[in-house]
Amino acid sequence: MNSGKRCNTRLPILMFLQLLLFAFHGHAKTDWSPKKVEIEKQQNTYQLMVDGQPFTVKGVGLGWNQGKNLEALKAAGGNSFRTWSADNADEILTKAKELGLMVALGFDTEKQLHGFDYNDEQTVREQFERFKTVVDKYKNHPNLLLWVIANEPNLLFAEDGSLAKVNPKVYLAINEMIEYIHKTDPNHPVTYTFAGAIKEHIDVALELTPTVDILSVQVYGDLQILPEAIEEINRDIPVMVTEYGPTGFWEMPTTQWGREIEEPSAVKAKAMMARIENTLVNDRTGKIIGNYAFYWGQKQERTPTWFGMFNKDGSANARVDEMTRFWTGSYPNNRAPLTQSIKLNQQLPQSSVIVAPGEELTADVVVKDPENDDLTHQWRLLTEVTERSDGGAFEQEPQAVKLSTIETMKTKDGVRLSFKAPEHAGEYRLFIYSYDGKGKVGNANFPFKVE
Repeated sequence: MNSGKRCNTRLPILMFLQLLLFAFHGHAKTDWSPKKVEIEKQQNTYQLMVDGQPFTVKGVGLGWNQGKNLEALKAAGGNSFRTWSADNADEILTKAKELGLMVALGFDTEKQLHGFDYNDEQTVREQFERFKTVVDKYKNHPNLLLWVIANEPNLLFAEDGSLAKVNPKVYLAINEMIEYIHKTDPNHPVTYTFAGAIKEHIDVALELTPTVDILSVQVYGDLQILPEAIEEINRDIPVMVTEYGPTGFWEMPTTQWGREIEEPSAVKAKAMMARIENTLVNDRTGKIIGNYAFYWGQKQERTPTWFGMFNKDGSANARVDEMTRFWTGSYPNNRAPLTQSIKLNQQLPQSSVIVAPGEELTADVVVKDPENDDLTHQWRLLTEVTERSDGGAFEQEPQAVKLSTIETMKTKDGVRLSFKAPEHAGEYRLFIYSYDGKGKVGNANFPFKVE
């Protein structure tokens, strides 16, 4: 009898809690009303549309761990960013909603380059199930712009270092993901990205993924010749440049012992902007519907400064200023120091400088600040990378070596360092960071050898 009364009194309480849960769940769904993202074609020109309005992507690739400063992206005039995976997607999308930024959300499809076997049906199926979970969770987020479901799956090297053909099952797995998005998410287009704009690779891939919405390519120095590549590819499909930036390390000259020579930060920024103006500002193809510059954060890849638009300490370099001009039409009030060159014993890095252990050396750097701010300089000496990564995989930052400074002094064009070479034979790289005291930095480095 008493037990029966307890059941009767609990029933209304349970119903009340269920109603509360339903009300909360309904509110959450309303809060997550997706935007309708479409691609319109008028004559021979494509346009990305969001809720019926033209959307011009002003975007970057975001390294979340080293690039959480999305406020800086907003202040620079950016309106979108892409990711390479859905890791931290809750935090990322929440921040994007707060700032009104749109997200090209990535999924970290495994690469044959890194040893994944697409003949293994079980592991491919497990990857697909993980993918479905991500799509189902985030497809209705209001700040989702599009899906980027694989990054450079065409990148694979033969034993001689040349590009190899990937297993066609890579693209069949991607196609299954494309079809799942088309079936379950009618509001967002889907793409995957190619390393380069190689017609042979793209022709094979598009035959196996015929319904992909956007052809996405990743080019650096070759951004300059992308219009010609698009004409050669000759496909009736919109194009997105999902990575571009400074000249890549694979495109630069090397020392005699094979170390890539990095451009000083001002040279990098100027060259990048020239390619932007040639290909993106003056898009003569009519097919490019968006672009994402690499890299809004800091990343070790051959050096700690090659691709990042920020140093590890958060200081922004000249490429941030160029992106601001690209997006807004003008530079920010405070620009980064412009580092133009670095020499060792009056020689450029292309000279492949070899020195003796303990030899006294002189480094000269040409650097100016656009506002004539007083600059402070930090010098670092690192060993070279021991294991070079491929395809953007993790690379260990080289070890720092004690710098035996003799003297530093200002010069008419910048700054000079006198120092002693390391006593131990090996490959080294001298770095200089020039700070304006207002959050901006200029970078340069010089590879040399001790023997």
